[in-house]
Amino acid sequence: MTTEYDLVVLGAGNAGLAAAGVARAAGQRVLVVEAGDVGGVCPLRGCVPKKVLVAAAQALDAIARAPVHEIEVGPARLDWPKLVARERGFVDGVPAEFEKSLANRGIDLLRGAAHFVDRHAVAVAGETVRADKFVVATGSEPRALPIPGAERLVTSDELLTLPTLPESIVFVGAGVIAFEFAHVLARAGSRVTLLEVAPRVLPALDADAAERVAALTQRLGVEIRTGVRVEAVEATGSDLRVRYREGDTPRHVDAELAANGAGRVPALRALDLPAAGITLEAGRVDLDSTLRSTENADVYFAGDALAGAAQLSPLATYEGKLVGYNLTHEVPREVGYGHQPAAVYTVPALATVGLSESAARDAGLEIEVRVNDMREWRSARTQAEDEAWAKVVIERGSGRVLGAHLVGHGAEETIHTFALAIEKGFPAAEIAERVYAYPTFHADLKFLV
Repeated sequence: MTTEYDLVVLGAGNAGLAAAGVARAAGQRVLVVEAGDVGGVCPLRGCVPKKVLVAAAQALDAIARAPVHEIEVGPARLDWPKLVARERGFVDGVPAEFEKSLANRGIDLLRGAAHFVDRHAVAVAGETVRADKFVVATGSEPRALPIPGAERLVTSDELLTLPTLPESIVFVGAGVIAFEFAHVLARAGSRVTLLEVAPRVLPALDADAAERVAALTQRLGVEIRTGVRVEAVEATGSDLRVRYREGDTPRHVDAELAANGAGRVPALRALDLPAAGITLEAGRVDLDSTLRSTENADVYFAGDALAGAAQLSPLATYEGKLVGYNLTHEVPREVGYGHQPAAVYTVPALATVGLSESAARDAGLEIEVRVNDMREWRSARTQAEDEAWAKVVIERGSGRVLGAHLVGHGAEETIHTFALAIEKGFPAAEIAERVYAYPTFHADLKFLV
């Protein structure tokens, strides 16, 4: 059986749903193909459920600092099974809501894993579907680790549904997800180890900001080993043993659980892209500035299926809408990301926007770098914070803010002021001259630039 559509969208996450919605609103016949639950990573297996766990970690952190505020409290105990049940409550029923939304807008949904059979057709669950255009929005999957025993590693998906709190856990890879879970699990009572092959953690972020986060994470009791080579994951009775080398020295760490903390990559391997005339090389496809394949002009890519782009749900939605626009207009728009702030939800958080110091220098820019350790400032002392730090990168001459990197209470909120300044080209002096409500963390901005 063969069915025909104007547009077939592969993947029902932020990017795919956004593209489908724009195309359908323009009158196109649209089919969304999804092998799993409708909704994608962010609401089901990422941002939303993870933030429920992070909120619990923030509460535990506040309780731990209560004595500084002259509040007497007893030992806090987190009920892990009940917390996971609460977190699952944010997910239950969400796929059905998305499915209902698709149906109400006249967008068809087909269940199954799709793969291309030619330049304008995919096979899904024994059915062939043809279309004028395709959007690949299949999201991401955990990075495959080429080490013996890697199949014993759990993923972030499984960590979100752990029925019991592990006494100990080791992460192979110290990426953003590993750090966020480390802060939750360590505060809940787990012994946590992070093993990272790179010389430093969070290499995509400003080096000094990453170092601050590593230091505060170690103060929680989390062990961090960088520059290591993981060689195997072995079963040892009821526990797991992760063997690694630190230089030439063989070492190992035993834990009840081991997790893949090496990040996620575009989920493209199962699509048989060569059948559509598209080359998949090192997990990447060649796209033009409108997110269209350079080898098959009728196939677009969006969301986490884009290699090299930041895996952020707001960006996925933006990319999906952009692709939807380009599918329905004769004059396409080029992708332009602007300055998207991002956060690592440790406790406290690291927030970043714009250029890191090293990226600005590599670009040949003349810069001034203003770094502040704010732990003795009134704002941090009032909240009994043990980490409050900022680095702002400013262009010499124009005074434009090029980048900002914050670690501390409220960083994930305050960073948006810097994002706006970078986007609009505001000079640092304009941030310093503004009047802010006081006492607030925003009031500190004038002293950071």
